[in-house]
Amino acid sequence: MDTAQRPHRHPEKRNRPDNPIQRKPSWIRVKAPVGKEYKNTRKIVDDHKLVTVCQEAACPNIGECWEKKHATFMIMGEICTRACAFCNVATGKPNALDAFEPFRIADAVEKLGLEHVVITSVDRDDLADGGAAHFAQVITAIRERMPETTIEILTPDFKGKHGALEVVVEARPDVFNHNLETVPRLYPTVRPGARYFTSLQLLAQVKQLDPTVFTKSGLMVGLGETKIEIQQLMDDYRAADVDFLTIGQYLQPTAKHHHIDRFVTPEEFESYASMARARGFLMVSSSPLTRSSYHAGDDFRRLRDAREKKLSAQRVTPAAE
Repeated sequence: MDTAQRPHRHPEKRNRPDNPIQRKPSWIRVKAPVGKEYKNTRKIVDDHKLVTVCQEAACPNIGECWEKKHATFMIMGEICTRACAFCNVATGKPNALDAFEPFRIADAVEKLGLEHVVITSVDRDDLADGGAAHFAQVITAIRERMPETTIEILTPDFKGKHGALEVVVEARPDVFNHNLETVPRLYPTVRPGARYFTSLQLLAQVKQLDPTVFTKSGLMVGLGETKIEIQQLMDDYRAADVDFLTIGQYLQPTAKHHHIDRFVTPEEFESYASMARARGFLMVSSSPLTRSSYHAGDDFRRLRDAREKKLSAQRVTPAAE
C-alpha cells in the first residue's frame, strides 16, 4: 500500500505526546549501509517484491547483515493489526494474503544462497488462524527448493487461535522464536495487545509438541525494567524450557514511540549474559545491538553444537556412575 493510501504509518500514535529521542552513546552507533553486497541483497528483495523486518522495523544492523546476504523476510504484508509502543512496523488494516509469496521467498532464498533463513511476520489477528497456515506454506516452499537450508521462524502469539500453533510446528521449522519483549509489569504500556503468560505458554507448548525444535525468545532492555524483573523473566523462560535467549537495547523509532528509560552499558549486557548462562540456556546473545535474527545462522550452528554437547554429557554421566 502506497503512502497516498496510508498517509500515517502509526495512526494510533498521532495524538500521543512526543517523547524526545535521545542521542545514542558511542557503543550503539553503526555505519550507513553502502557495500556492494548490501545493494545486491536489496535488489533481490525488491525484485521479488518481498518485505523485510530489517527495513520495516528500522533495524540498526541492516548494513552489516545485508552485506552478508542475510535478510529476515516478513510475511503476510507490512501492516500489523496491533500497535505495540516500541515497534516501527505500520499499524492498520492489512491486505489479503498473497498466495504466491511462499514461492517468491523460496526463490529469493535460493538466489541469496542462504544456509539459514529467518522468517517473521506482522500480527494478523484478522485471519482465522492468525496466519499459521501461511507460515507452514512458506516453510514447505523453502524445504522443497532448498532442502539443506535451516529455517528459523519468529512468530506472533496467534492470539490463542485453536490449532494454529500445531499447524506451524508440524511444518518442522528448525528454530521457533517468539519474543516476550519485556517484563510483565511493562506489558500494559509496551505490548498492550499481548499477554505475558500467553506468550510464555506458547513457547512451552512448542516444546511439548516437538521437543526437537529449538526454542528462542528475545528481550529488550532500557524500557524501565529492573534487574530483579529480568532475573525472574529468565527463570520463567527456563521453566518453559527455552533454549536460546537474546537481549538487546531498545531503540526508540520516533518521538511518538515509547521513551528510552536508559541506555544499558556493554558491561551490564555481559552481566545479563552471565546470569542467563548460569540458568542453563543453551545459547545467550546479549549486547546493545543484539536483535532476534542478528547473526542467526552462526548462532544456529553454535546452538546445535551446544545441544549435542549437552546430550553427550548426559549419555556419559550414567556410565561413569
